[in-house]
Amino acid sequence: MYRYDEFDAAIVADRISEFRDQVNRRLSGELDEEAFRPLRLMNGVYLQLHAYMLRVCIPYGEINATQLRRLGAIAQRYDRGYGHFTTRQNIQFNWVALSDIPAVLEELAEVGMHAIQTSGNCIRNTTTDPLAGVAADEVEDPRPWAELIRQWSTFHPEFTFLPRKFKVAITGASHDRAAIRFHDIGLELAPIGGGEIGFKVFVGGGMGRTPRLGRLLRDDLPKQHLLSYIEAILRVYNRQGQRENKYKARIKILVDSLGVEAFRAEVDAEWEAMGRATIDVPEAEIARIQSYFVPQDSAPEDGGLAASRAITKRRASDPAFAGWLDANVHAHKVAGHAGVTISLKPAGGIPGDATTAQLETIADLAERYSKGLLRVTHEQNLLLPHVRQEDLPALWAALVAAGLETANVGRIGDIISCPGLDYCSLATARSIPIAQALSARFADPARLRDIGPITLNISGCINACGHHHAGNIGILGLEKTGNEAYQLVLGGAADETAAIARITGQGFSADAIVGAVETVVDTYIGLRQDGETFIETFRRVGVTPFKEALYGSVAA
Repeated sequence: MYRYDEFDAAIVADRISEFRDQVNRRLSGELDEEAFRPLRLMNGVYLQLHAYMLRVCIPYGEINATQLRRLGAIAQRYDRGYGHFTTRQNIQFNWVALSDIPAVLEELAEVGMHAIQTSGNCIRNTTTDPLAGVAADEVEDPRPWAELIRQWSTFHPEFTFLPRKFKVAITGASHDRAAIRFHDIGLELAPIGGGEIGFKVFVGGGMGRTPRLGRLLRDDLPKQHLLSYIEAILRVYNRQGQRENKYKARIKILVDSLGVEAFRAEVDAEWEAMGRATIDVPEAEIARIQSYFVPQDSAPEDGGLAASRAITKRRASDPAFAGWLDANVHAHKVAGHAGVTISLKPAGGIPGDATTAQLETIADLAERYSKGLLRVTHEQNLLLPHVRQEDLPALWAALVAAGLETANVGRIGDIISCPGLDYCSLATARSIPIAQALSARFADPARLRDIGPITLNISGCINACGHHHAGNIGILGLEKTGNEAYQLVLGGAADETAAIARITGQGFSADAIVGAVETVVDTYIGLRQDGETFIETFRRVGVTPFKEALYGSVAA
């Protein structure tokens, strides 16, 4: 995983010292909030509705048990006993006193963590498949390339103040678990001909008030040219992106205005003119980084077959265990192993929140069952990537004892939600209470299994931090004549069949939105054919039957 070497340590120590001075000047009044704003954003600090918020970077979502325990200790010592995992595979603390933040950064640095590239108009933390390196359907592990981008982009002098924030995601599997089409740059490792693996490059995807799917820029980029090619993209964007209007400053707007063909021509011209050899790294360096990611499970477990038989027997006699296996346990590329998602979405809970006690318990489980390693998923859960199948019953029992056995991953209770108006100064409606009410309404395990795979996303404003555009069911919270209203959208998808959800019609009140979602689900169940998921039924029948169920007769 990510190596925090002596160079990182020196850079981060200098950065903390500098920021401590800036914080002291802000607290003394020497700096006003406007002058302090760009300084705090470079260190992951936001000013929310009620307090400053610190967002901590977890490079491509990889974290170890020691680091997770430290996050739990920080939550206990400096926050209110919990942290909140985000859709960029980071964690944020919502109640840290500004005066304490330099001390928090020092405690993070002791375990190889920091808050760089989590805010501001820079290249943000690159995200990837939470099953990277272990997924059974993987073409190639994307993590070394995410690490290469991290090293290249951190403090890149040309890209520290871009027109707007810039987000990159990578997948190494044909099934996209990283939502690459909704990123400024989306990268897919795939065969590019001649037996070679290279990159498909998508550009100009994004959420917000102008949702766009990334457009294919090229499908044959040799791996060794990754850095020079994305630097060419960044240079074109940095020169031509709009800076005077933040709502039109993302690269998707530039691609819209030029057209993808003209944008591609601009990038290719820049790429041809630049000194690629000074940017692309030699094969030896790529091999050095890849050596950081040596597979943890290099050989099948001898007891795999026996474990499989034992699990089959247990599955038949224990419906709760079977439901957990079906929803939370994932195929692994090495026989006898599995990836296991720990849902942070209990019925009635706040999506993505974890208490200090839970973080400590999960760290213990990672050490006992997953070689001390974990992943943060962009769905705001945690994942153990290296679990032996024979340990699954014991892990399940430990999760039950800790109240962490919720079997809803990929089901309607696995809600992605932004903090909304409970925390965010940009929000126009609350999202957390809606998520809590929905997860409570759909808490019955048998009902979850009957509904099957479905995604539900909630955003508290048009900025779409809850990714409602990409949800099979999406909810957008808005303010309407002084009241909170919730617009329902349907048909979005974040995977390789990426799609932007369609608006159903007039919004619903906070009291009515849960019932509206239930109407959508019941309509799907009434319409589905054998084996169809929600999104498959929606694509077959369209939005009209759902509109009719929600609003009455709809004109064709």
